[in-house]
Amino acid sequence: MRRNLFGFVIIMMMVVMLTGCGNTDSKAPQVIQNQMQEADNNTEGRTTDGNVDVDLTKLSSTMVYSEVYNMMYTPENYIGKNVKLSGMFVAYTNQDGSRYYPAVIIADATACCSQGLEFVLEGNPSYPEGYPEIETDITVIGTFETYLEDGNTYCRLKNAKIE
Repeated sequence: MRRNLFGFVIIMMMVVMLTGCGNTDSKAPQVIQNQMQEADNNTEGRTTDGNVDVDLTKLSSTMVYSEVYNMMYTPENYIGKNVKLSGMFVAYTNQDGSRYYPAVIIADATACCSQGLEFVLEGNPSYPEGYPEIETDITVIGTFETYLEDGNTYCRLKNAKIE
């Protein structure tokens, strides 16, 4: 009898805890829907700032992270589009350290995950000339492209400018 009562109490506590987790805020789905609509507007070739087709600076950090993930997963949808994004500047090297790959890193809202997008400045200066210091917050505008290197396809922004 005691065992059944104990089990019943545990189950009731779990039910109470689970029902307390629900979100009754009706604004949350609308906010998500608005951000998704803005992302759709920015990726369908509509310009937002002059010659910018995809302006990631106007999206929330979660939406930016998701959009950059989409760029990496389906690059064919972005080739030739002018992209604007903000984030932290980094420069990666290949294994032997002979080549640098400047990039902008974007973290998601919880800062647990990040996506990066390589870029090459207009005129293709060699790193570090013309590039900012590592871990500087920057905004970059460039044309999205893919390229092959060592049998792998990579994405980057070419003819990029730092604002």
